[in-house]
Amino acid sequence: MRKSEVIAAESVACLNKALCHLKDIWEEIGIPEDQRLERTNVVKNHVKSLLDMMIAEEESLRKRLTASIEKCQNELSKLCLELQLPPFQEDRSSTMLQQEKDLRTRLEVMLKEKNQRTQALKAFTEQDQDLCDLLCFQPFSISADSVPSLEQLEKFRQHISSLTAEKERRRKVFVTLKKQIILCMDDLDQLPETSFEKDVVCEDEESFCLSKENLDSLKVLLHQLESRKAENERVCGSYREKIHELWERLQIPQEEREAISEHMTLSKKRNMEALQAEVKRLEELKLKSIQNVTEAIRNEIAVFWDKCFYSTDQRQAFGFFLLSDDFSEELLSLHDAEKVQLKQYYEDHKDLFEGVHKWEESWRLFLELEEKAKDPTRFTNRGGNLLKEEKQRADLVKGLPKLEKKLKAEIEQWEHEQNREFQVNGQKFMQFVTDQWETYRLEKEREKQERQLKKSNPVMCHISRDGNVKTPDHGKPPHQGLLECNKENICHLTGGVAGMTKVQASPLRNFSINSVAGTYSEFQVNSSSSSPSVTHSLVKESKSLN
Repeated sequence: MRKSEVIAAESVACLNKALCHLKDIWEEIGIPEDQRLERTNVVKNHVKSLLDMMIAEEESLRKRLTASIEKCQNELSKLCLELQLPPFQEDRSSTMLQQEKDLRTRLEVMLKEKNQRTQALKAFTEQDQDLCDLLCFQPFSISADSVPSLEQLEKFRQHISSLTAEKERRRKVFVTLKKQIILCMDDLDQLPETSFEKDVVCEDEESFCLSKENLDSLKVLLHQLESRKAENERVCGSYREKIHELWERLQIPQEEREAISEHMTLSKKRNMEALQAEVKRLEELKLKSIQNVTEAIRNEIAVFWDKCFYSTDQRQAFGFFLLSDDFSEELLSLHDAEKVQLKQYYEDHKDLFEGVHKWEESWRLFLELEEKAKDPTRFTNRGGNLLKEEKQRADLVKGLPKLEKKLKAEIEQWEHEQNREFQVNGQKFMQFVTDQWETYRLEKEREKQERQLKKSNPVMCHISRDGNVKTPDHGKPPHQGLLECNKENICHLTGGVAGMTKVQASPLRNFSINSVAGTYSEFQVNSSSSSPSVTHSLVKESKSLN
């Protein structure tokens, strides 16, 4: 039995005991029956009223519990929908009081969850708005009036993280571009002019809008400034080149040159203006000494003729102006234009001309070593020269064909691009190379025949190349081992010209492709002669080289 039931039984017993006690008192007093009845009704009504009041209070409590349960259930259902959670499962076996407590506790948790999500949504929305304003993006698509789901909040959080990373990336790009723009403006001695330039240079970095359009505009601005800076540097470079050129031509003293030394490295606006002024001053000096300047340019033209291996005919195309004594600004301009054209021509094909020059130097050295190889006294020389010469000659024997092959490919490409022949001194270079090898081969054949003749007639006098008769030398012959070291390996050399048209043996074994006039003075001498005499002078000079 429950304690409450025991207490209820005791309450009934107390009531009965109290009534019996009242009855005894009434008996002792002598209360009539009608008054006893009246007094008993009063007791009954009083007890009944008290119990009714208590019952009413408990009924009210039950109703409040029922209403609370119903309200909590409704609110929980609504919150589950808003929070996109599954419906709350109640414990039907629990009492009304426990059920109301569980529902109220669950409701408090869900209200707290709703408040947290709402606050998170509000914070994310504010961050998103700030970032979108800064980056000029569209805000994240989400309703500000509804309670977001956990998935929506996670996507929103990722979106904020992405925008934040993009903001930092653009901020770095902006800072880098801003620094470069400031440096370029400083180099150009330029101040911000437009409102956009002022926003970039003068305003706070945090307030600058990092939109894609603004960053693109920054890149365009930087490109314009860099182009202007590059143009300034190009102009300053041309001024410096012109200044150096005029300094040398006009023989400007060193102290005058040092006066603008600070402007010869930087390319700011003030430097460009100073260089421009110096060029103007030197040009005025040049006009005053136009004859000396013209003659200096003539020497430079002759140098470029040699570098570009111009033939006599090519040089004569400008020869009329070189022979002119009418020194004027027009004549100087013609010389200047010719020099610029030659310089540009040389720079455009510098690698090719240097390759031809390298071949000429290698061929000259090869012939010198071949000539030294015929000297028997070299075997008695000390200091390792013989070994060095033999190694050098072997390297040239291997290197010359490779160089010729490379030059041939470059020349073919040049001729294909230019749609004309590549000539050196008026002759196709590869034909000249072939002729030199053929001459070399014929010379070796002649020497071989002389040796065979000497072996077959050892007592005969040796007839030299110039026709003088010489008695054979009875000196001690060189050691046979050293002679073996000096054998010419001409297998590759004779094979290198196989299949080519053989030409008549020429005495010009060491003909140089730079054998035309080296200065404009020499050119004047050549130009004053007829064409046959020019050819004769070339042959004579070539013979002298041998």
